[in-house]
Amino acid sequence: MTKSIAVDLHYFPNLEFFAAIADAEELVFFPEERYQRQSFFNRTEIRLANKVGTLTVPIQGRRPRLSLENIRIDNSQNWVNVHLRGIQSAYGKAPFYEYYFPYFEKVFQQNYENLWVLNWEMLTICLKLLGLPVKMRVHDKGQDPTWSEDIRGELMPSAPFSERDYYDPEPYFQLFGLDFDPNLSILDLLFCEGPASKGIVLKSVKKQ
Repeated sequence: MTKSIAVDLHYFPNLEFFAAIADAEELVFFPEERYQRQSFFNRTEIRLANKVGTLTVPIQGRRPRLSLENIRIDNSQNWVNVHLRGIQSAYGKAPFYEYYFPYFEKVFQQNYENLWVLNWEMLTICLKLLGLPVKMRVHDKGQDPTWSEDIRGELMPSAPFSERDYYDPEPYFQLFGLDFDPNLSILDLLFCEGPASKGIVLKSVKKQ
């Protein structure tokens, strides 16, 4: 039977996300679900020179009842340049930055209006660069549940990863400072460790 995991779509997911889905053969996503405030749908954390910083995609209007697929990016704000400058400032001197950054820069330059589409494109690239052979599909509302595990709503910023059973940090090389910052955006791992990233993700899967 295919190992299929029902999961939320995040903006540049953190390492807990990838540890949680590391052995999946298929990821199932649910664009019709309602947007939740204080989620990872439009935010990610990167390591800057003096702190861990948050990159947030601005979204339009009030959203209490909107489905995820209908969340629109507020492109009236100069967020793309802010994110590009932030990523460059954080990782411009990282060993694998020049190899991987163009993949993401190309997507940023598309000026997407729909956050679901942007996140889908970025996650597709991240999985490819990691070398995780997992398929992505959208759940058909008319079908019966067909997944073997459901972690929707579990990976939230409101509670630390240590309270969940997915991620046990495996330290790796990071820029800036001596203390290791766990569970940052997948960008941190990819830019710092390159082809070794997949092995680090697999080592960070919490033993049950």
